[in-house]
Amino acid sequence: MNLLYESETFAVMHMLANAPAEASPASSKPLLERHGFEIVDKRSGKEVYLDGSWAEMFQQQIQAWQQHTPTQEEVEDTLEGYTGLAQQPVVVH
Repeated sequence: MNLLYESETFAVMHMLANAPAEASPASSKPLLERHGFEIVDKRSGKEVYLDGSWAEMFQQQIQAWQQHTPTQEEVEDTLEGYTGLAQQPVVVH
């Protein structure tokens, strides 16, 4: 997991598909390789996990940001657009 962005209102993490996982010797089942992004809205205490086509779309946004560095306001406006999807409360284990 890589922290990509953090501010007073948002945190964005990239969950890596090829991150080392604890494998048990008894388990020979292949793991499904997936990656995604977790966006936490600190104001509401909710998070959304983007995978599949949502993750691909968000990855394209990140690549565009790498080409043309956005302002913090532009990043926050984009993340604000995803907050409507955030239904899961953030739970600390």
